[in-house]
Amino acid sequence: MTQLPVGGPSGASRRPTQIGDRAARVLASELARHGGPKTGLVVGAVAGSPALAAVIDALLPDDRLTVVAPGPGGAAALREHVERQGRWVVERTRVIDSIDAAEPADVVILAEALSGTAEDAREVLAGLAKLVADGGVLTVVVPATRLPSGAADEVERQAALYGVGSDLVLRNVPPVRVHRLRHTPAHHSAAANLLPALRPSSVPLTRGMNIDSNGVAAAGIALGLAALAKAARPKSKLWLVPALAAAPVAAFFRDPQRDVPEDASAVVAASDGKVLGVERLYDKRFGDQEFLRIAVFLSVLDVHVNRAPVAGKVIDYFVEDGGYAAAMKPEAEHNVAAYTLLETAHGPVAVVQRTGLIARRIVQRAPIGSLLAKGERFGLIRFGSRTDVYLPADRATAEVAPGDRVIGGQTVIATWH
Repeated sequence: MTQLPVGGPSGASRRPTQIGDRAARVLASELARHGGPKTGLVVGAVAGSPALAAVIDALLPDDRLTVVAPGPGGAAALREHVERQGRWVVERTRVIDSIDAAEPADVVILAEALSGTAEDAREVLAGLAKLVADGGVLTVVVPATRLPSGAADEVERQAALYGVGSDLVLRNVPPVRVHRLRHTPAHHSAAANLLPALRPSSVPLTRGMNIDSNGVAAAGIALGLAALAKAARPKSKLWLVPALAAAPVAAFFRDPQRDVPEDASAVVAASDGKVLGVERLYDKRFGDQEFLRIAVFLSVLDVHVNRAPVAGKVIDYFVEDGGYAAAMKPEAEHNVAAYTLLETAHGPVAVVQRTGLIARRIVQRAPIGSLLAKGERFGLIRFGSRTDVYLPADRATAEVAPGDRVIGGQTVIATWH
């Protein structure tokens, strides 16, 4: 029986990192977003654990799941646990004693945090990678704090080579980082069968409203400054300035839930804002063909989270230096900008995040090789800015005009024909 050395170096008694409910949802997110039919393989799951519960919750009618017991004797407890979930789960789940009996799966999940030495991690990852089907994803968790063992460093090294997503889960004790690795390329068509991924960077406030983690950090800094000012000068009202600023600063990073149109021919807005221009042009950076460009200006009052206008595969990402002209002016064409190029069923599509007069920071969370569902969050631009969507001109028809207001991930700005 082959046993992968997870949880620490061989013979180590280190207490394993616990994976709570929030981290478990992120761990199972790649399985949950796949519309199926799909196959899943979970290694190291313990009966009744949040990780196994999240994986089972992600199953759809045509899915098949295989669970590998964490060690000798663990299979019996797992089978009993699966049977208690009911016939629906039993019919779709198989528990095996050894990883030797596992078959390649679309999504492979290591259900316990990986620790130990770099050599341990390398051995585990190599063994699991062999069980990932072509174009599939391997998901692993490491403690967010560096350990002397070096396992986290090895995982991050491989993430730099094969990573298609990484999420920091602070709401776990201790905090963990979830990495998704793809060792063989996926076809862009697979993106059409995906739902937008769960993003820990989008913190839920209410059922319909989230706030980006950047907003949580900004509000925390403002409140921290208020506390320091109050402590330093108790009789002064100066502390009210950062205290009162915390709420509007956090509100800037609001991230509402959006209903993405199901129409396969629809191209949605990459951001909220006002349409600045709709034009046909050539841009050698994206190819020799003519493009339809739809530019949208975001004021400081707009939602600044950026979403994928179409489903596709990220095949390139680069940043070009420039100025910081007001985003609504023609000079903004030469501002600092981040370019995300997608491969789609309709040809190349580019999303450009441009800075503005106030905006100085672009956040892009979609590595090259990752798949984005239509309407999926992939980044943001801090404060006033602009987003441009480039579509093959011979394949798309604009549905908006200059002056129109659009809602990111929801408003149809063009249709494929």
